[in-house]
Amino acid sequence: STPCLDVLGGAEGAGIENLDGRRTLDFHGNSVHQVGFGHPRVVEAVKRQLDELPFCTRRYTNVTAIRLAQKLAELAPGDLAKVLFAPGGTNAIGMALKVARAATGRHKTVSMWDSFHGASLDAVSIGGESLFRQNIGPLMSGTEHVPPPDPMHCPFSCGERCNLKCAEYVDYVLEKEGDVSAVISETVRSTPYVPPGDYWHIVREACDRHGALLILDEIPTALGRTGKMFACEHYDIVPDMLVIGKGLGGGVYPLAALIVRESLDVSPDRALGHYTHEKTPVGCAAGLATLQVIEEEGLLERANKLGARALTRLRAIAASDARIRDLRGVGLLLGVEFAPGSSEAVAPLAETLMYNCLARGLSFKISMGRVATLAPALTIEEQELERGLEILEQSLAESA
Repeated sequence: STPCLDVLGGAEGAGIENLDGRRTLDFHGNSVHQVGFGHPRVVEAVKRQLDELPFCTRRYTNVTAIRLAQKLAELAPGDLAKVLFAPGGTNAIGMALKVARAATGRHKTVSMWDSFHGASLDAVSIGGESLFRQNIGPLMSGTEHVPPPDPMHCPFSCGERCNLKCAEYVDYVLEKEGDVSAVISETVRSTPYVPPGDYWHIVREACDRHGALLILDEIPTALGRTGKMFACEHYDIVPDMLVIGKGLGGGVYPLAALIVRESLDVSPDRALGHYTHEKTPVGCAAGLATLQVIEEEGLLERANKLGARALTRLRAIAASDARIRDLRGVGLLLGVEFAPGSSEAVAPLAETLMYNCLARGLSFKISMGRVATLAPALTIEEQELERGLEILEQSLAESA
């Protein structure tokens, strides 16, 4: 996987620290750090649970898992009320695909090019990133792909503003295929690509019209990252299944969940997950504490406030740098897309920028070779956020 650049000795709040005590602001965090690293309430909940019940063996459940399932059902939009836990997001995606097959009697899926749903073979098959699909041999059959809502790189030539032809094309493919079990997509790409307001309404209606389920993958974006508890709330739609993970374990414990409509509880005799740690009491204790922190510390409001401030700052930076092609974001999920100049390739530019920032104490993700994704902890202090953006600005100036 990604080469290791250093050895970490600590992770706290919005930053990480190497063995020499050098602190780096982490605007990457593998998308697990909504409540920051090592939040005291999450750590304490895990310690307490280890003393009470460290593991739940098969054929049994536990009070902590039940409480977390109830809390997620309470928070989830619409009638999403049935919950299955998994040790990771990719596992939860696999469970969602199984539920779709069992509920519809079909096996085909429609998903998006450039999407990411995990690195297992089934997740790569529905995913659309060439990095994960190339040179690994045959993928799963029946996994159809359509263009994502990305006006900057749209095959329908819609220009800088999405004309929703991509949403209408989903309807077209569902009609032509005729036997699709589910459309599966990230609500908001963690790159980030933010679909226009009507996009999901058109796709939701198309799914209903053709008997396909709608599965929304919010593994990196749920739990406050976009300024809402769930990203689909921005679009006022309810999927048939919602997949969450990463930050659910509070950046302390691996945990994911599949939340579905009650009507999809159709496989009581089938092992949809069967994972060794699927109802982990320790992970669920971390999940409960994480949700409490998000609600009680006002992290949804904080994500919106700090995200708006950061976008304003980024626009000021972009105004004097023609290499920045686009800025976009929602909550504290921000994207800076670069375009090549007359004599430079965009991928080396983005990579050079990333390493310049790392040298100054800022880490973030480069996606698609051209987009800097900035996703700090929702608990980040205002001066830390400003410092991160200063580093970005300084590094851009140095690489000009």
